[in-house]
Amino acid sequence: MSEELGDDVQDTVVQAVAEEAAAEEASKGGANSIDAMLNVGLNVQIVLGQTRMPIAQLLKLSRGSIIELDKSIGQPVEVVINDRLVARGDLVKLEDDRLGVSLIEIVKDYVSEK
Repeated sequence: MSEELGDDVQDTVVQAVAEEAAAEEASKGGANSIDAMLNVGLNVQIVLGQTRMPIAQLLKLSRGSIIELDKSIGQPVEVVINDRLVARGDLVKLEDDRLGVSLIEIVKDYVSEK
């Protein structure tokens, strides 16, 4: 299962990189190259949750204010690459009080079928 998950993640990232590289190459007018793809930077975000609030409430926020999110503790976070949801995972604690994400699901809508 974890090896299959790894392959899906790799396919997802390769697809996102290919799209970004193709757009970059098209704007330059050059030929496609795998080397160009490997150097393309992608925006990766881990989304803990979201909420909606009126501007008046937003303006009242200050240090110590608590913003309630739409998710509960224990629910998976979302992995977003270049503004596309590609996976979900669980937060994990790493060394030196750092956080990471253990992938548990690849969003199949994003992965192209082979």
